[in-house]
Amino acid sequence: MQPILLHLLPASLYAGLGVLFWRACVLGPEPIQKRKCMSARERILLLVALLAHGAALHFALFPGAEMRFGFSVALSLMVWLAICFYWVETLYTRLDGLHAAVLPAGALASVLPAIFPGEHVLTNAASPAFRAHFIIAMLAYSLFTLAALHAMLMAVAERQLHHARFSRILSGLPPLLTMEALLFRLIGIAFILLTLTLASGIVFSESLFGKAFMIDHKTVFAIVSWLLFGALLVGRRVWGWRGRIALRWTLAGFVALMLAYVGSRFVIEILLHRTS
Repeated sequence: MQPILLHLLPASLYAGLGVLFWRACVLGPEPIQKRKCMSARERILLLVALLAHGAALHFALFPGAEMRFGFSVALSLMVWLAICFYWVETLYTRLDGLHAAVLPAGALASVLPAIFPGEHVLTNAASPAFRAHFIIAMLAYSLFTLAALHAMLMAVAERQLHHARFSRILSGLPPLLTMEALLFRLIGIAFILLTLTLASGIVFSESLFGKAFMIDHKTVFAIVSWLLFGALLVGRRVWGWRGRIALRWTLAGFVALMLAYVGSRFVIEILLHRTS
């Protein structure tokens, strides 16, 4: 199968699922509250899309003997892992309204590596320590990605609730307090993983990356993100931060985290046309 088709397949599946959701929840006669959280057909289709997306990512990450990891592959991998977590989460919590954010994100992220393949080759990719560091970092990034999508959905739901008008797409969501508890659970787990990522990168920099630790823009943005999410968790526990304050801190931390790697790689690869 040609590389472009590998990426178009999951994008088509995500888009098809989005159409099914739109027809059932927006155009369909049945209220969304009476639907199941995710029908068996939708769950299987989403799993197939995830498997196809994962296969396309594997080809993009390992086109040959080396490991390539440009901004498009990084973003696609984060979204893929976020949707995997989302798929598991729907087994326990009704999150129908999040379809509207997750499915378009999956469709876009799955085709990005085909449009911007990138030439950045990771050094020390064969090292077990580096792979462990890489996996932990990607898990942290993906959970923060899902938390950001979750926060944006909560912001829209809160605004509509404030104006006494709730769309059919959002009417199937759990209460805002339940969604808020889920948001902080995601952030708490992701913060632990980000802490491990930063600690391992700083303490074992030479064995992981083949060079001594140095302060660069990626490190600065990652630490800023860690501080923002840490302050959010402290504020939640000490001062009971919630609602718009929590949503703003979540999105600010996510933006800083994206600038740490994805943003810097975008500038290098797309704007500066460099590989390193």
